[in-house]
Amino acid sequence: MNFGQALESLKLGSKVAREGWNGKGMWIQLYRPDSDEGIVAVIDGEGKWIPLAPHILMKTATSEFVPWIASQTDILAEDWNIVLGD
Repeated sequence: MNFGQALESLKLGSKVAREGWNGKGMWIQLYRPDSDEGIVAVIDGEGKWIPLAPHILMKTATSEFVPWIASQTDILAEDWNIVLGD
């Protein structure tokens, strides 16, 4: 599937991955935090509550989760698939 189809699948709750990714077991998912989820960050010397917005996370080959941004190659790729399980 193409990136547009992969993005729609993310919005419906699926995990997706590219066949062309080198790391085994890597995939992305849309993370929609609860309204009360956030972080406390120090800004101008004060702890400020910052709410989290929806974002895409990637499960890496080492099973860590990191924020993900699509590359030009990812956007133009036609090798996206829905990940079952994991």
